[in-house]
Amino acid sequence: MKNKSAKISSILVGVSGEYFVAAELSRRGYISSVTLKNTKGIDILVANESATKTIGIQVKTNQKNEKKWILNKKAEDLCSDNLFYVFVNLIGVEQLPEYYIFSSKNVAATVKAEHQNWLKTGGKNGQPRKDQSIRMFQVDDKTHPNGWNILEDILKL
Repeated sequence: MKNKSAKISSILVGVSGEYFVAAELSRRGYISSVTLKNTKGIDILVANESATKTIGIQVKTNQKNEKKWILNKKAEDLCSDNLFYVFVNLIGVEQLPEYYIFSSKNVAATVKAEHQNWLKTGGKNGQPRKDQSIRMFQVDDKTHPNGWNILEDILKL
């Protein structure tokens, strides 16, 4: 067994986040299916029990006990009424994860604006920053975890 404070590989971090989200959705009475890795932009397909409403979920997971996640440039354009992000914070082996849920439209707009702001601020010694494909999404301390009601409102009959 690994040391309780040891970090796990990034692949296992991502997989565990997806399965934690799928389990939580199932616990709440939804049909959730983790997709194959070749499914573009969707990690989990979710439906209500009567299969009358369906949404896609993109899962991003960290294990740093920080409320920020790394995304890529695609996140600026990945938005749909039926696509949501669940950001998972794996706090530690002995604790349940925290989940932060946002619409893909909210994430796309935030990531784009934050990246443009980052480019404008300049780097060391005021040098212009070079554009990169890496994006960051961060929640502040006022944002409460476990806002599952966002998805519940969409999936209800």
